[in-house]
Amino acid sequence: MTAYYHAEHHLDLEHSLPIGEPWLPGSHCDHLLISLPYLHGPGLEHCPLPDRHARILWALPVTAAELAYRREHGHEALEQLFDEQAIVPTDPRRPSVA
Repeated sequence: MTAYYHAEHHLDLEHSLPIGEPWLPGSHCDHLLISLPYLHGPGLEHCPLPDRHARILWALPVTAAELAYRREHGHEALEQLFDEQAIVPTDPRRPSVA
């Protein structure tokens, strides 16, 4: 689904996309936010290849309320909320920070 959406909309850092339903059963996250791979650091983000390089970004499951917060306060403010609340991005039942 993400690859198909990317083909039409050219996803990049700080972009988001709706996924139409919760990420997993019981989750409030029904969107993906293209973000830096914070859990793994810049060593994962930049991958040198023999004649070019690849950039690895993270499709972070987020809630509609979190995206509304981002629209009002900016991407960095949302990322700061994630840090302050110490979200566990792999927890499908994590509460919304917004």
